[in-house]
Amino acid sequence: MNEPAVLLVALQCAESFEQVQVGYFLGGSLASSLQGEPRATNDIDFVLDLKPSQVEPLAQALGSDFEVDIESLRESAMRRGSWNIFHQPTVTKVDLFILRSGAFDQSEFSRRRRIVLTPDGRGLYIKSPEDSVLRKLLWFRDGGEVSSTQWRDVVQILRLAAGTLDGVYLREWASRLGTQELLERALLEAK
Repeated sequence: MNEPAVLLVALQCAESFEQVQVGYFLGGSLASSLQGEPRATNDIDFVLDLKPSQVEPLAQALGSDFEVDIESLRESAMRRGSWNIFHQPTVTKVDLFILRSGAFDQSEFSRRRRIVLTPDGRGLYIKSPEDSVLRKLLWFRDGGEVSSTQWRDVVQILRLAAGTLDGVYLREWASRLGTQELLERALLEAK
């Protein structure tokens, strides 16, 4: 699927989240593509602060273009897990990660920012570039430090956002998350 179609599906999801007053942000490879090096993606990742009582209204807001297993999504909201929905016309999987209570999860969510993606002002909330770097460093580390895609995403975000990143925040959280050596290596490579 081409990027504009993916962005339109992401915007449709975001508008539904906002309609039901579900806090969210775009994450994953689509977020890092918007912040760093554009690349193809197989799915769309959102982090949601979704309550079980909001699941049915959300399914209604998403409409008939989306396949939503309401009971499974409600269960995921209760246990703070993850589930996925599908945009049927484009066969796009949308992964929904329910916001967890960890300190980094909460910090990441509080720092989300709204970006405009279309000339007519349509936009959505996206995680900060610093949080994209930190989360991808965690995935890279936890995946055995072998994913060249995750590493490239980190380096490209650092390179393209150089001068605008909050270095104190990055280093503080990298230290707390145990990824400080990886961050320093990525910062050197991004120069």
